[in-house]
Amino acid sequence: MTMDGTFPTEAAANNGNGYWKSFMNPWPLKETFVKVDTLLPAARERLVTISDKAQLTEAAARLGTGHTGLVVVCDDAGRMAGVVSKTDIVSRISQCEGHTCTMMVASVMTRSVASCRPDDSLQMAWNLMKERGYLHIPVVDRENRPLGTLFARDVLQALLREVEYEEDLLRDYVMGIGYR
Repeated sequence: MTMDGTFPTEAAANNGNGYWKSFMNPWPLKETFVKVDTLLPAARERLVTISDKAQLTEAAARLGTGHTGLVVVCDDAGRMAGVVSKTDIVSRISQCEGHTCTMMVASVMTRSVASCRPDDSLQMAWNLMKERGYLHIPVVDRENRPLGTLFARDVLQALLREVEYEEDLLRDYVMGIGYR
């Protein structure tokens, strides 16, 4: 692996004294073929959205009825403007006194949001979630309109199913099942 994290080409490895050849990875990490859109039906069911002009208490009420820990905040055009998590809501509402909590969602939301698209790989989505410590990640279209919310658990289960399938194929190949 070179300093920039890439593997040198075979030509570069054979150039000179072969020093790089000892660092070449014959089994580079395989990018998964399973795409985010395979989980889109479940992600759509879990999508909770709210206007950026809504009050924080309304976002809390929506989170209380759903099976998600994330509300996607949308602007007037329906594009994602940010997200609000259960943790955000609890920490802000705890600062309110009684019924006087009139904070707006826009003042609490996280604006810099990592998201994925339906044509992204599940592996990419998982890496993003793992990197940033997310349990949920919004799925958006090309215009940044929310399509659903992916759960880390669902992504991991789908990736595990893919690995198990590949393992079964490899075992069948080694045992000669179906290859005669």
